[in-house]
Order: sequence, then C-alpha cells, then structure tokens
Amino acid sequence: MKRILFVVTGSIAAYKACQAVSRLAQMGYAVQAVATPSALRFVGAATLEGLTGRTVATDLWAGGRAMDHIRLIREADIAVVAPASAGFLNRISQGLADDLASTLFLAHDFQKPFLVAPAMNGAMLRHPATRASIRRLEEMGVEVLPSGAGTLACGEEDEGRLLDPDDLVSRIEARLSAPGPRVIVTSGGTREPIDDVRFLGNGSTGATGSAIAAALAARGMRVTLIRAAASAPAPAGVDARSFETLSDLETVLRHEIRSAKPSHLIHAAAVADFIVEKAEGKIPSGAAHSLRLQPAPKLLSRIRDWAGGEIRICGFKLTSGAGPGDRMEAVARVMEHSDLVVHNDRSEMREGRHPFRLHRRGAAEETIEGASALGRRLAEWVRETRP
Repeated sequence: MKRILFVVTGSIAAYKACQAVSRLAQMGYAVQAVATPSALRFVGAATLEGLTGRTVATDLWAGGRAMDHIRLIREADIAVVAPASAGFLNRISQGLADDLASTLFLAHDFQKPFLVAPAMNGAMLRHPATRASIRRLEEMGVEVLPSGAGTLACGEEDEGRLLDPDDLVSRIEARLSAPGPRVIVTSGGTREPIDDVRFLGNGSTGATGSAIAAALAARGMRVTLIRAAASAPAPAGVDARSFETLSDLETVLRHEIRSAKPSHLIHAAAVADFIVEKAEGKIPSGAAHSLRLQPAPKLLSRIRDWAGGEIRICGFKLTSGAGPGDRMEAVARVMEHSDLVVHNDRSEMREGRHPFRLHRRGAAEETIEGASALGRRLAEWVRETRP
C-alpha cells in the first residue's frame, strides 16, 4: 500500500484538499494528514481524521510525538502540500521551520517526490517574493504544480486557484505509478592539462545543467548528472558522476549510456574544442611558450552508436556575438546529431537575464528565460518524446 503524506496549509481552498484526500483514501492509499494551525481555521482535524482513518498530525510539540517530523516524511512514498499558501512557500524556501509542516520539509531527503500545489490571490502569486521562492524550491528539486485560473475567494477573476481535486489526484497517482524515464544530463566544462599544474578550460559553471537535473528529478525522472568536478553540485536526489578532461567525460558517458540505457541525453556540458599537447612537469614561468592545439573529437556524433538503439538527444550550442545566419549554421551542425538543440549567445547574457532558444526540426523556435524555466521545458520534452 502506497503511503501519502498530505499537508494542508491555511487557505480557503482547504475544502478542495479534503475532497482529494477522500478520493485517495477511497482508492486504497494510506493517507496521513498534517494540518498547520492556520489550516485548522478552515477545516477541522475531525474532518481529516474521518477521511483518512488516522489521527491528524498538527503539533510539533505534542507529547510522545517529538520525532514525527522525521518519522512521517521517511515513512511516506510521496509528500504533497495542498493547498500551499504564500506564507508556507516563502518560509520553506528560506529554510525556516517553526511548525510541524515546515519541519517536515527540512527533514525531506529528496529521495521521493515532494509536490506543492499553490493556492492564493493572483497578486500574491505574482509577487516577486513568491516567484523567487517558487524558483528556489524548484531548484531544490520540489515539483511546484500549476495553479488554475477563475473566480477566486476574493471575487476576482485571476490565477491562483488550487487544482481541482480530480486533477490533483491524477497527478499524485502518476507520480506514484511506474518509475519515470531515465535521463542523463551533462554539465560543466572540461579541463585539458597544459602541464602538471595548468589547464585549458572555459567559464562554464555547470549551474544550467544542475538546474535541469533538479527539474527532471522533481518530476519523477531517474536522473544521472555527469558533471565537471569543479562545477555546481548535483541536486539532492540525483545520482552524480564526475569528470575533468574530455577523455574522462567520454569514458563516463559511454559507460552510463551502455549500462543505464537512458531514454534521453541532455548534453549541456561545455566540451573542449581543442586538446593540448601536455608538457611534462611544470612549464617554467617568465618566458614565452607556444601551445600546440589539436581539434577535439565531437562526442555527439557517437552517442547513438553507444546507445545501441533509440535515444533522444538534446544538444547545446553557445555562440558569442554571432549574427542570425551564423547562429543558424551553428545550430544546424549540432542538429545533425540531435533531436533538440538549445542555443544561447553570450552577448545576450546579462545579470538576471539568460535567454535560451530551443530548435526542433519542423517546429517554431521557442525562447525560454532562465535555467529553471529551461529545466521545466526540457522535462516536458522528455515526457512528450518518451518511447
């Protein structure tokens, strides 16, 4: 029997959560309800207890239940917060834990799905603080479900409605069903040794690949992140492998593709275009020195051979100050070995702005702003193209 930890926070939409809880219990799931003090102003503990057949957890300090925040999250197969109020989202995104519900989140190890379904006034949902909190939670690996539009409790027509109970239940069921697709993501830049202490590298931080991996894992996909050793760390709940050089990356990637047999590869790593003839020892400083660069082999052209079957590939291409024609030529070269190409140009990157352009054969170009949004879009692509 699958176990669902269902957290209700303070919102008029709590009545819809009761409908979802009822349906899940009737379907045979073991539902453990947790209610915040604010939630109990909208629905009674007796209601949730009657629907689940279990005592509702409400108090972090209740006698004999001091370890509930550890036990409940570890016993569950999935955690769901619905409705998730603006106050709750903003608190947990900052790691604040002052009640049972928020402490449960801090005890979550991201080895299982954690879903939140926002419900609030549209202005509160669009507030910069709330939007920043949602982005931060998604980067952690939380799956933030969409909110609906319609007539809100305040009488306004706007977004911010809690998902309808049937929709919420179907999303929970989907996350509890068969395991998600297996996806490999690469991130960070290679480092090619010049001598024993110096290397030829690039400015990739691996942050984009890490954000993509987090978005995929939050949606139930089995993700392996192959990352440069000095790049952004792997998100919680994501398997990780590391590399330094192009040769390292090739070895690890080939092994993972052949052994894990992923359905998709998202190749965001910044791979060296040149390999250096490494000098022995350390090149003495203080004098001019010439480096001999040789073109590096392209990994994308060999991926399908390693897979030994069908695999969907998303390639990345970075240009710098390129005109429209040069950009399209660069994208076309990557498209020869890819199903989807993500392109960005360094001249368009600014603090707080990072546009990505998605290219697919026979489809219009899409523009996505920011790594988190790109991760969500690539998760949709994986689902759309899953064999």
